[in-house]
Amino acid sequence: MNNDIERVLVSEKELDEIVSRIAGQISEDYCGKRLVLLCILKGAVVFMGDLMKKVSIPVEIDFMKVSSYGNATKSSGSVNIILDLHRKDLADTDILIVEDIIDSGKTLSYLVEYLKLKGARSVRTATMLDKPERREVDFKPDYCGKTIPDEFVVGYGLDFAEKYRALPYIGILKPEVYEKQ
Repeated sequence: MNNDIERVLVSEKELDEIVSRIAGQISEDYCGKRLVLLCILKGAVVFMGDLMKKVSIPVEIDFMKVSSYGNATKSSGSVNIILDLHRKDLADTDILIVEDIIDSGKTLSYLVEYLKLKGARSVRTATMLDKPERREVDFKPDYCGKTIPDEFVVGYGLDFAEKYRALPYIGILKPEVYEKQ
Protein backbone atom coordinates (compact mmCIF):
# COMPACT_ATOMS: atom_id res chain seq x y z
CA MET A 1 0.00 0.00 0.00
CA ASN A 2 2.80 2.43 0.79
CA ASN A 3 3.93 2.12 -2.85
CA ASP A 4 0.64 3.73 -3.88
CA ILE A 5 1.39 6.86 -1.86
CA GLU A 6 2.98 9.77 -3.70
CA ARG A 7 4.05 11.48 -0.47
CA VAL A 8 3.06 11.88 3.17
CA LEU A 9 0.97 15.01 3.68
CA VAL A 10 0.37 14.76 7.46
CA SER A 11 2.74 12.66 9.57
CA GLU A 12 1.80 10.57 12.60
CA LYS A 13 3.47 13.13 14.86
CA GLU A 14 1.57 16.02 13.28
CA LEU A 15 -1.72 14.09 13.55
CA ASP A 16 -1.11 13.59 17.26
CA GLU A 17 -0.37 17.31 17.73
CA ILE A 18 -3.51 18.28 15.79
CA VAL A 19 -5.73 15.95 17.82
CA SER A 20 -4.26 17.27 21.09
CA ARG A 21 -4.90 20.88 20.02
CA ILE A 22 -8.50 20.23 18.99
CA ALA A 23 -9.20 18.14 22.12
CA GLY A 24 -7.93 20.98 24.29
CA GLN A 25 -10.20 23.49 22.56
CA ILE A 26 -13.21 21.18 22.84
CA SER A 27 -12.53 20.49 26.54
CA GLU A 28 -12.43 24.22 27.24
CA ASP A 29 -15.45 25.13 25.11
CA TYR A 30 -17.71 22.36 26.41
CA CYS A 31 -16.75 22.35 30.09
CA GLY A 32 -19.91 21.79 32.14
CA LYS A 33 -22.01 20.80 29.12
CA ARG A 34 -23.42 17.47 28.01
CA LEU A 35 -21.36 16.71 24.92
CA VAL A 36 -22.03 14.00 22.38
CA LEU A 37 -19.28 13.31 19.88
CA LEU A 38 -21.10 12.17 16.74
CA CYS A 39 -18.80 10.18 14.49
CA ILE A 40 -19.58 10.13 10.79
CA LEU A 41 -18.77 6.59 9.69
CA LYS A 42 -16.56 5.20 8.37
CA GLY A 43 -13.84 7.71 7.67
CA ALA A 44 -13.92 9.65 10.94
CA VAL A 45 -13.67 6.64 13.26
CA VAL A 46 -9.88 6.83 13.68
CA PHE A 47 -9.93 10.59 14.30
CA MET A 48 -12.78 10.29 16.79
CA GLY A 49 -11.12 7.40 18.61
CA ASP A 50 -7.99 9.48 19.15
CA LEU A 51 -9.97 12.64 19.90
CA MET A 52 -12.17 11.16 22.62
CA LYS A 53 -9.10 9.80 24.43
CA LYS A 54 -7.65 13.31 24.66
CA VAL A 55 -10.77 15.30 25.55
CA SER A 56 -10.53 15.98 29.29
CA ILE A 57 -14.25 16.33 30.01
CA PRO A 58 -16.93 13.60 30.08
CA VAL A 59 -18.30 12.83 26.62
CA GLU A 60 -20.82 10.48 25.13
CA ILE A 61 -20.38 9.01 21.67
CA ASP A 62 -22.77 8.13 18.90
CA PHE A 63 -22.61 7.36 15.20
CA MET A 64 -24.20 8.22 11.90
CA LYS A 65 -23.43 6.87 8.48
CA VAL A 66 -24.12 9.04 5.48
CA SER A 67 -23.23 8.85 1.85
CA SER A 68 -22.77 11.67 -0.60
CA TYR A 69 -20.40 10.21 -3.15
CA GLY A 70 -21.68 9.04 -6.50
CA ASN A 71 -18.29 7.68 -7.47
CA ALA A 72 -14.85 7.54 -5.86
CA THR A 73 -13.75 11.08 -6.65
CA LYS A 74 -16.81 13.31 -7.09
CA SER A 75 -19.73 14.05 -4.80
CA SER A 76 -23.21 13.28 -6.09
CA GLY A 77 -24.57 16.39 -4.37
CA SER A 78 -27.24 14.52 -2.42
CA VAL A 79 -26.90 13.27 1.16
CA ASN A 80 -28.22 9.81 1.98
CA ILE A 81 -28.60 8.90 5.65
CA ILE A 82 -27.78 5.21 6.01
CA LEU A 83 -27.56 5.09 9.82
CA ASP A 84 -29.47 7.83 11.64
CA LEU A 85 -29.09 9.23 15.14
CA HIS A 86 -31.95 8.14 17.42
CA ARG A 87 -31.93 9.76 20.87
CA LYS A 88 -34.78 10.91 23.06
CA ASP A 89 -32.51 13.37 24.89
CA LEU A 90 -31.45 15.57 21.94
CA ALA A 91 -32.89 18.70 23.55
CA ASP A 92 -30.44 18.20 26.43
CA THR A 93 -27.34 17.51 24.34
CA ASP A 94 -24.70 19.51 22.58
CA ILE A 95 -23.61 17.62 19.49
CA LEU A 96 -20.16 17.86 17.96
CA ILE A 97 -20.12 16.18 14.56
CA VAL A 98 -16.72 14.57 14.01
CA GLU A 99 -15.77 14.24 10.34
CA ASP A 100 -12.62 13.13 8.56
CA ILE A 101 -12.57 15.64 5.70
CA ILE A 102 -14.68 18.46 4.27
CA ASP A 103 -14.75 18.90 0.51
CA SER A 104 -17.88 20.48 -0.95
CA GLY A 105 -19.31 21.18 2.51
CA LYS A 106 -22.72 19.88 1.44
CA THR A 107 -22.79 16.87 3.77
CA LEU A 108 -21.88 18.72 6.96
CA SER A 109 -24.01 21.72 6.09
CA TYR A 110 -26.97 19.38 5.63
CA LEU A 111 -26.26 17.39 8.82
CA VAL A 112 -25.94 20.49 11.00
CA GLU A 113 -29.37 21.72 9.91
CA TYR A 114 -30.85 18.21 10.09
CA LEU A 115 -29.72 17.71 13.69
CA LYS A 116 -30.93 21.15 14.71
CA LEU A 117 -34.35 20.32 13.25
CA LYS A 118 -34.33 17.05 15.21
CA GLY A 119 -34.03 19.19 18.35
CA ALA A 120 -30.37 19.15 19.42
CA ARG A 121 -29.50 21.94 21.88
CA SER A 122 -26.48 22.87 19.75
CA VAL A 123 -24.63 21.41 16.78
CA ARG A 124 -21.03 22.18 15.87
CA THR A 125 -18.43 20.45 13.70
CA ALA A 126 -14.88 19.18 13.96
CA THR A 127 -12.88 17.93 11.01
CA MET A 128 -9.38 16.58 10.68
CA LEU A 129 -8.94 17.96 7.16
CA ASP A 130 -10.49 20.82 5.21
CA LYS A 131 -10.30 21.40 1.44
CA PRO A 132 -11.79 24.89 1.03
CA GLU A 133 -10.88 24.92 -2.70
CA ARG A 134 -13.60 22.29 -3.23
CA ARG A 135 -16.32 24.14 -1.28
CA GLU A 136 -19.67 24.38 -3.05
CA VAL A 137 -21.67 25.82 -0.13
CA ASP A 138 -20.83 28.45 2.46
CA PHE A 139 -19.58 26.27 5.31
CA LYS A 140 -16.77 26.62 7.82
CA PRO A 141 -16.02 23.96 10.46
CA ASP A 142 -15.91 25.03 14.10
CA TYR A 143 -12.74 22.99 14.73
CA CYS A 144 -10.30 22.24 11.94
CA GLY A 145 -7.17 20.13 12.11
CA LYS A 146 -5.47 21.15 8.91
CA THR A 147 -6.36 22.92 5.68
CA ILE A 148 -5.00 20.96 2.74
CA PRO A 149 -4.70 21.45 -1.02
CA ASP A 150 -7.06 19.76 -3.46
CA GLU A 151 -5.28 16.39 -3.52
CA PHE A 152 -6.67 12.85 -3.22
CA VAL A 153 -5.71 11.82 0.32
CA VAL A 154 -5.91 8.50 2.15
CA GLY A 155 -4.91 7.09 5.52
CA TYR A 156 -5.93 7.74 9.14
CA GLY A 157 -9.45 6.54 8.32
CA LEU A 158 -9.65 7.98 4.81
CA ASP A 159 -9.98 5.43 2.05
CA PHE A 160 -10.08 4.74 -1.63
CA ALA A 161 -12.24 1.72 -2.48
CA GLU A 162 -12.10 0.68 1.22
CA LYS A 163 -8.29 0.50 1.16
CA TYR A 164 -5.64 2.59 2.97
CA ARG A 165 -7.78 3.45 6.06
CA ALA A 166 -5.26 1.81 8.42
CA LEU A 167 -2.27 3.88 7.30
CA PRO A 168 -0.99 5.76 10.40
CA TYR A 169 -0.47 8.97 8.40
CA ILE A 170 -2.34 10.91 5.71
CA GLY A 171 -0.80 10.56 2.29
CA ILE A 172 -1.50 11.72 -1.23
CA LEU A 173 -2.60 8.80 -3.40
CA LYS A 174 -0.82 8.47 -6.73
CA PRO A 175 -3.23 9.49 -9.53
CA GLU A 176 -2.58 6.31 -11.48
CA VAL A 177 -4.13 4.33 -8.62
CA TYR A 178 -7.55 6.01 -8.72
CA GLU A 179 -7.61 7.01 -12.39
CA LYS A 180 -7.51 3.39 -13.58
CA GLN A 181 -10.86 2.64 -11.91
